[in-house]
Amino acid sequence: MGKRVLRREPRAHWVLLVLAMGVLLAELSLNGYVNHVGGEGDGPAPAPASGPAPAAVTGGAAVQRLGPGTAVSTRGMPAKTIALTFDDGPDPRWTPAILDVLARHRAHATFFQVGSQVNEHPEIARRVLAEGHEIGVHTFSHADVAALPHWRLDAELTLTTNAVAAATGRRPVLLRPPYSSKPAAVTAADHRAHRRAAEAGYLLVLTDLDTADWRRPGADAIAAAARPRGSAGAVVMMHDSGGDRAQTVAALDRLVPALQARGYRFVTVSEGLGLSAMPAASTGQKWRGHAFRAAQSAGAWLADALTLLMLVAVVLAALRLLAQLVSARLHLRRLRRESGPPAYVGPVSVIVPAFNEAANIAATVRSLVRSDYPGVEVIVVDDGSTDGTADIVARLGLPGVHVLRQRNAGKPTALNHGIAYAQHDILVLVDGDTVFEPDAVGRLVQPLRDPRVGAVSGNTKVANRGGLLGRWQHLEYVIGFNLDRRMFDVAECMPTVPGAIGAFRRRAIGDAGGVPADTLAEDTDFTMAVLRAGWRVVYEPTAVAWTEAPASLRQLWRQRYRWCYGTMQAMWKHRRALRERGPAGRLGRRGLGYLLLFQVLLPLTAPMVDVYAVYGAFFLEPATVVATWAGFTAVQAATAAYALHLDGERWTPLWSLPLQQIVYRQLMYLVVIQSTVMALLGGRLRWHRMVRTGAATAHAGSRPEWPAPQQLARHPADLVNRARPAVSTQRPRVRWPIN
Repeated sequence: MGKRVLRREPRAHWVLLVLAMGVLLAELSLNGYVNHVGGEGDGPAPAPASGPAPAAVTGGAAVQRLGPGTAVSTRGMPAKTIALTFDDGPDPRWTPAILDVLARHRAHATFFQVGSQVNEHPEIARRVLAEGHEIGVHTFSHADVAALPHWRLDAELTLTTNAVAAATGRRPVLLRPPYSSKPAAVTAADHRAHRRAAEAGYLLVLTDLDTADWRRPGADAIAAAARPRGSAGAVVMMHDSGGDRAQTVAALDRLVPALQARGYRFVTVSEGLGLSAMPAASTGQKWRGHAFRAAQSAGAWLADALTLLMLVAVVLAALRLLAQLVSARLHLRRLRRESGPPAYVGPVSVIVPAFNEAANIAATVRSLVRSDYPGVEVIVVDDGSTDGTADIVARLGLPGVHVLRQRNAGKPTALNHGIAYAQHDILVLVDGDTVFEPDAVGRLVQPLRDPRVGAVSGNTKVANRGGLLGRWQHLEYVIGFNLDRRMFDVAECMPTVPGAIGAFRRRAIGDAGGVPADTLAEDTDFTMAVLRAGWRVVYEPTAVAWTEAPASLRQLWRQRYRWCYGTMQAMWKHRRALRERGPAGRLGRRGLGYLLLFQVLLPLTAPMVDVYAVYGAFFLEPATVVATWAGFTAVQAATAAYALHLDGERWTPLWSLPLQQIVYRQLMYLVVIQSTVMALLGGRLRWHRMVRTGAATAHAGSRPEWPAPQQLARHPADLVNRARPAVSTQRPRVRWPIN
């Protein structure tokens, strides 16, 4: 409603957001891929039986060169020559310990390293080469090569080669597949993968003696398994990562000197076979390795950061929920403690600004005229409507109803026009699409008996709650808006009296400088000004009014965009409240802090949380993911059930709560993102008026009758759990005592 200075709304940030989320998901997926590195004891991925490899392979020696076609040549270690090999590293604890043992005994070995581990510990890979050992490829993620498609096998080998190249400047040419053992154990599927690796230039290294040290059978058993018979040479398999390798270190410290005393020498695989040392890596390999290591490090950092963010968000959500529930109880007890018969606090002027409200204005005005509270003056300010809104009100011919007409100047101007025209000192400000309960005005003004109270927020309910979108908004109003208002009331920092239903003292309006026109959320801006002027603002949950909520996602977007952007404007406008004392200080340090944290900062992180959830669905333990989601949903449902109980509503909409997480929540945080971008750019938002359908009128007409007049003498909180009524011409009227 009203005119606004327009600025073209930004679009490019959506592209940037999608790209950023895509990069974030890719980084997290890389981290998930890297961190699902298997240990030797995990076993290979299940694969269909494929039979044995060719006899030349299964009956050959441990080191095999697979030529073109079916050519196979194999070689073993010479007599009294041991090629110690260590798989799965580098490990920051066990690889240095093994290197220390080898250095002490002047023995050399070959380390078949996992590429992702090399990226995490490049300094260890450099130490391996610096001390005379050599490095071979053990794939990038410890994958079972027989179960991999060709493209992934190629990637596993290339990424590992690049990782070693970036860390050491050398290119590995030896390959030991994970989960491999002796040549006799090679299957046809294994052989096909080995041959593809051979085509890329890798020399296959299997084993003669598998110590099975990953089982941790004891140092003596490991050392015994590594001793060859007689004077035979051997390729011996051990592990320097993948778990506790203390037994391996102890076994090595016993094995090496014992065999050296028998004349054995300990060499690298290449040295034992007289092969060339690792060749120098190309510049491209080194740079690609550096780039991928940076990406891997970024993925790990992002995963840790998002895990921390999730924990912080969970803790904050739990604290918020606790504060809401405790505040709701305290608020209810206070209402009961302050209970008493309804009191007449003076005549009331109701101001109804209206711009093209033909669908609802008649029902709004009738509901106000039929109020149980005596002495109600209704002033409808038509803000240049083009649909005959003012004429509809005039034709009603209702007593005590005044129609003011003005050129279109905006809702704040219409409110100030009506306030200036009003005769009374208690003013109720109402939207033109709101239908009041018969006792709403009377209940709304009751807190004004306290001379410290300058404004009162009523309880707005969604009228058109039939569809899924309506149910979601109904739950949002009951859970978020009303629980928050109870908390704000207890904390004495109520930031918003909704435009749909709010009561004010004329003095408070004057102290606040009237309804401001320089923000889009004039109700929030106005309420903050009242608080900063030293008045209390409270919440009266039994003063109920029905409003028409947006009926489409497009309309909802427009409404919430305006609300969010306007709230940010109001927060910035009243930022000095952070340094003030009294009611203004409570607004600044409690109210503004809460809004900043829970309505701006946390929603801005929500896209990352959703991306993390997608990552978790693929890479985290399924039981953990399901338990987390179920627990989160259960807490939400319990909170919603309690909020519905407080508001006297049925629990039937609760079934739609889990579905809220799929569309509705994302829409809300996208609104915050758009509003933040618009605010940072310094633009001004167009008014985005919602199309009215008259849903509030239809809903109000179907509600049951309100309790008998004598029941209203009880405290309003006793009526919280009753069904809300319709506006009815047959309803008995309350006799309000007039002083």
